[in-house]
Amino acid sequence: MRRRACAPPRLPDSIGPAPEPGPAPAPSPASPRRIAALHLPWLPIERLCLTGPAAIWTTEASRRHLVAVSPEAAAAGLRPGQALADAQAILPELALHPHAPEADAAWLRRLAHWARCVTPLPALDPPDGLLLDVTGIAHLHGGEEALRRALVARFARAGVTVQVAIAGTADCAAGLARAGVGIVVPPGEDAPAVAPLPLQALRLPPASIAALHRLGLRRVGDLLRQPRGPLAKRFGMDLLATLDAATGLRPRPLRPLRPPPDFLAARDLLEPVLTREAIDAILAVLLAELCRQLQEAGQGARRFLLHAFRVDGVVQAAAIGTGLPARDPRHLARLFREKLERLEPGFGFERLALEARACAPLSAVQAALPGEGGASADTRRQTLAELLDRLAQRVEIWRPAPRASHWPERAIFRVGPFESVLPPAGWPGSGPRPVRLLRRPVRLSAVALLPDAPPSLLRLGRTSWRVARAEGPERIAPEWWRDRPGRPFRDYYRVELVTGARLWVCRPGVAVPGEETQWWLHGRFE
Repeated sequence: MRRRACAPPRLPDSIGPAPEPGPAPAPSPASPRRIAALHLPWLPIERLCLTGPAAIWTTEASRRHLVAVSPEAAAAGLRPGQALADAQAILPELALHPHAPEADAAWLRRLAHWARCVTPLPALDPPDGLLLDVTGIAHLHGGEEALRRALVARFARAGVTVQVAIAGTADCAAGLARAGVGIVVPPGEDAPAVAPLPLQALRLPPASIAALHRLGLRRVGDLLRQPRGPLAKRFGMDLLATLDAATGLRPRPLRPLRPPPDFLAARDLLEPVLTREAIDAILAVLLAELCRQLQEAGQGARRFLLHAFRVDGVVQAAAIGTGLPARDPRHLARLFREKLERLEPGFGFERLALEARACAPLSAVQAALPGEGGASADTRRQTLAELLDRLAQRVEIWRPAPRASHWPERAIFRVGPFESVLPPAGWPGSGPRPVRLLRRPVRLSAVALLPDAPPSLLRLGRTSWRVARAEGPERIAPEWWRDRPGRPFRDYYRVELVTGARLWVCRPGVAVPGEETQWWLHGRFE
């Protein structure tokens, strides 16, 4: 019985959600696009590590049917789409499991990220396929046929069965892989390669396939020999678009999971590395190579991402960010120092890849000349940036920026430490404001000589403070274009306690004699 691994490849939570995918850049005419399509025929079965006769079932309307079957169940005559009652009658010992499409989709995405050890441009072909842009990398594996076999072997070591085909278009390669035809199609031969395939290989709608079968059209080649006008009139333009994409006449763009990195340095290791010293040594080589690429391009990067591919299929990541574009290997190595502590080598890493993202032009910094008596402004700014980068690896660093609003909790928002800050005209209004406001105002009770007079005594629980001085009120009205109708205004007072503490307290609405007035502590003057 074939062995299946019960720990499928996965990514750590630190990578997080991927940015919005976009079309991959078109290759140069000298290197035509080459796509490797991977079809996973037993995806739901192998995700659950099921052995023996097993099947995945689901319910549509009032009908329960099979979604996927194991190889052993398929050998007994079961097939996807079969009624659940019929399957149990044919194979009473069949192990049944409910369908979990969300879990299958998440596992397929993890496998796509794992495939980044082969190409930086993996894409999803749901529900059970992957598309890899292998343009220009086949020579690293000894040719496209060797690359195809290497992909099959790599996924087999992780307990995943794949059928791989390589062609010039994604639809051609995917159709061949779904049909179980594991071949390498020479450039420009996509149309002859897909002609013998059944219509199901192109994932045409079932109603269209049934109608085409009634007309005696069962192969893709049968459709290619028909006049395009009658086909479009009867089955719509989508059918012609699918045929054009499969034959290469009008290929569809590949939409990778992540856009390609701006700069990349990677090392495939002959022997897996386990120790921290070895990882640091390889990272130093990658940083030197990546920073050399950045320097030659006159660029710097604000985000660096290290991918560590473990031998058991687990992909781990360590990311750092800088306030300003950077390309100093020593500074970046210091930032990576603590991040690498979170890596778990396990049985060892077989590949390390370092990416540079969020790139921007970066000119060389002029150091101080002899006799100037100090560093230049650019050098001091760069030194401050490096200090803030090191601190940002441990704590969150930000600076307050003013916003065009007189309502206190809206008047300031957080920005990065190096972003420019320009106060709006008339900000912040009349009277000084506290440097920082309380995240949640604290409810107080107060004693005042008159209902609309400043407080003379403040209480919080059983603790009370006598007010020595008070200044105000500063009345702030709500912003009618943002706030709900009827929101009361606030009267703010700057009060000084006998202890010396200076507080910013407010009273919402109009004080009514005979009713308890609400008071809130909103900030504190330093």
